[in-house]
Amino acid sequence: MSLFSSSALRSGVRRREVFGWAMYDFANSGYTTVVITAVFSAYFVGGIAQGAHWGPLAWTSALSLSYAIVMISMPALGAWADLHAAKKRLLMIVTAGCVAGTALLACVPALPAQWAVLASLLFIVVSNTFYSYGESLTAAFLPELATAEGMGKVSGWGWGFGYIGGMLALGLCLGYVLWSQARGLPASHFVPVCMLITAALYGSAACATFWLLPERAVPQARAATSAWRQLLDTWRAARRYRDFVWLLACTVCYQGGVAVAITLAAIYAEQVIGFKPQETMVLIFVLNLAAAAGAFAFGYVQDRLGHRLALSITLIAWIAVCLIAASVTTKGGFWIAAAIAGLAMGSSQSAGRAMVGVLTPPRQLAEFFGLWSFATRLAAIVGPLAYGLVTWATHGNQRVAILATSVLFIAGLLLLLPIDMRRGRRAALETVAA
Repeated sequence: MSLFSSSALRSGVRRREVFGWAMYDFANSGYTTVVITAVFSAYFVGGIAQGAHWGPLAWTSALSLSYAIVMISMPALGAWADLHAAKKRLLMIVTAGCVAGTALLACVPALPAQWAVLASLLFIVVSNTFYSYGESLTAAFLPELATAEGMGKVSGWGWGFGYIGGMLALGLCLGYVLWSQARGLPASHFVPVCMLITAALYGSAACATFWLLPERAVPQARAATSAWRQLLDTWRAARRYRDFVWLLACTVCYQGGVAVAITLAAIYAEQVIGFKPQETMVLIFVLNLAAAAGAFAFGYVQDRLGHRLALSITLIAWIAVCLIAASVTTKGGFWIAAAIAGLAMGSSQSAGRAMVGVLTPPRQLAEFFGLWSFATRLAAIVGPLAYGLVTWATHGNQRVAILATSVLFIAGLLLLLPIDMRRGRRAALETVAA
């Protein structure tokens, strides 16, 4: 059976369109893998901040600011995109913004110490804000491409392609890092090159999406409104879909824990376990390999098991990851936690996005995915910022912080219980009939 099975696609959707959509996940995953997870995060804390206790808090605070910007503005942008049938046009603009912000990070090591800290935080806020916009906009295409029964498969294809893209970006960067270290070149030399590699790969791979993925939406006759009013209006509309609202609450919790893994894995590996930079990059590379396998395979499993049960299984795995990571003292032990985290990461993110697609009214895709983006960005504030605050309050004890992260996954598991996917899907389709 072909990877892009026609039974999972909506009538009239071509496989090349799904490939183009999945290529955006391929393109943007290099940013999170190299900049947020493996390279620049650890370089900022260990190099620019010189290992100070405030380093993790400063890093997570900058990310939290970018997520707050997205959290407030994305529902309004999503509503504007629905109104004007402009998801693709807006996606092109925000992609250019993230690519430019990532390239500017290459300038940071050449600046004086105090300016390097400020510039790092500024460019991270800029690049991560545009990245987050793009993540929400590309997710809003999913229900246009896949049937409700195939949503898990198609979402899994996207996440799987994404982790392959992340591995490619990280593999290219790792090769350059090893070449640089063999010649005695410092991190201030190879980190900027890694940023340029990531920006170039992001921009070039995204062109496949812009070429192959059409804008299927049509303009709608709705009055424009302010960002805050639109946010409130969208929330009032979403409250009629109680299963969707429960999913948003669940998302805030478990995605907060996932955000900790994405944002602080390299920092924890180097600062607590004692990994070297090249070892950290290999670790994240293998983590992405496991995540790709989890996303591809679990996409099929979740459509058979049911989205809620599938997500529950991954959250239990995440709880195990937190407990293992908080207790191990050896690199081998941390490798076990990382392998489980990789499998859980791909499958949990794929399952969550598919659930949103099933429960969203078809005529308000970008708008409701804007609310989903609101929830994921709130989670990305709550999780990493809580981690940074616990670390700062305990004078650098990141083991306590990672253990506290397990509470987020437990809460997410409990909030899954009231969700009825069949009831939620009926509510979404009744909107179309009305």
